[in-house]
Amino acid sequence: QERMPQTPPFAAMFDSSGYSRNLYQSKEDNCGGLSYHDNNLLSGSLEALIQHLVPNIDYYPDRTYIFTFLLSSRLFMHPYELMAKVCHLCIEQQRLSEPGLDKNRIRKIAPKILQLLTEWTETFPYDFRDERMMRNLKELAQRIASGDEMYWKNVQHLLQNLIRKLATVSQYEEVLAKINATSTDRLTVLKTKPQSIQRDIITVCNDPYALAQQLTHIELERLNYIGPEEFVQAFVQKDPLDNDKSCYGDRKKTRNLEAYVEWFNRLSYLVATEICMPVKKKHRARVIEYFIDVARECFNIGNFNSLMAIISGMNMSPVSRLKKTWAKVKTAKFDILEHQMDPSSNFYNYRTALRGATQRSLTAHSNRGKIVIPFFSLLIKDIYFLNEGCANRLPNGHVNFEKFWELAKQVSEFMTWKQVECPCERDGPNILYLLLIAALYLASYESESPENHIEKDRWKTLR
Repeated sequence: QERMPQTPPFAAMFDSSGYSRNLYQSKEDNCGGLSYHDNNLLSGSLEALIQHLVPNIDYYPDRTYIFTFLLSSRLFMHPYELMAKVCHLCIEQQRLSEPGLDKNRIRKIAPKILQLLTEWTETFPYDFRDERMMRNLKELAQRIASGDEMYWKNVQHLLQNLIRKLATVSQYEEVLAKINATSTDRLTVLKTKPQSIQRDIITVCNDPYALAQQLTHIELERLNYIGPEEFVQAFVQKDPLDNDKSCYGDRKKTRNLEAYVEWFNRLSYLVATEICMPVKKKHRARVIEYFIDVARECFNIGNFNSLMAIISGMNMSPVSRLKKTWAKVKTAKFDILEHQMDPSSNFYNYRTALRGATQRSLTAHSNRGKIVIPFFSLLIKDIYFLNEGCANRLPNGHVNFEKFWELAKQVSEFMTWKQVECPCERDGPNILYLLLIAALYLASYESESPENHIEKDRWKTLR
């Protein structure tokens, strides 16, 4: 039995000096539409890059190449179109359609094709929500598994894992829909009967460290559902070499990425609401100090997204306008946190802290030390500017693969972070409370009266 080609985990895909771009070249690659410099693949025609993805008896593509090409190819073609081409090349090259297929030949190529399909289904499972993708996958898998029980079991295992992943993400999306519906109901109740649900966050969870852990639980759970392709699909536009084919709308599947951004906004509003709800100034000040402690714990854990959401909530105008309340708050710890997340110099302080957390995670022996949850909006912004700053194609029509190495490097780092399991236990009631949101300005103006005509008009509208 020939062993399946071995591939490293995501953390090992890119080395410390940058990332591994030394691909295992065959002679055909050097003269087949691919351009190299110092053994690094810089560009190539789309067809040559597809050819480079397909294994044969003597060749299996480097894992960094597989990830980078599967991630970036969707800027040029549907994933199902790529899958159709890959299937065709596998069948044609390996003569898998011949009636008297040589068993020895199938033993040499089958593990490699199966490994490529495994990498695709495990790293980009959402591509296979498309029936055309699933149909092509099953057809190719059955061709290489026919007549050999070992390969048939491997194929069944691959398909079962994929179906399980797709079922899990469907359940997750149903839960998100329910949470959004519940949030709307809570908002309606709060506007009509504010006192009926005056159970504040400190009553629900009086330990800032415990709340920071629960926030981290939510963050990691939601991060885990974001497919790497969503970062690229957010920027899909018409390919100039695609003739008159318009950009396909169904490619922009970024629902889990959008849900995660929405979670950040929801948490910011929750923080602001909790601060504004108490009637007495000293109670509001206590809630502010409580959230400062939660934010500090988030920073210590490596949860920069919740940290930034909390700071954003405390800087919202319904909170920042409560001057009498802030006069009662000890703000020294908050000033330090704001300094860490200061946007000046392109978030220099935050990026330094993120690098520190990333280094810590590489040597950590426990999941607690491996946690790195980036400030997500800034991560998206960085990827956006990387995409906008470089052309997808070079003047000769080649795909600019140097750009996509850099894109893959950023996304693969995210892939490493999102795979960490949360070490703390999930507290159902606390998490449910955190996922619900309340009406902000109404609570703010009922705590301290409106001071100018704009605020008075807004207060009347809310009431």
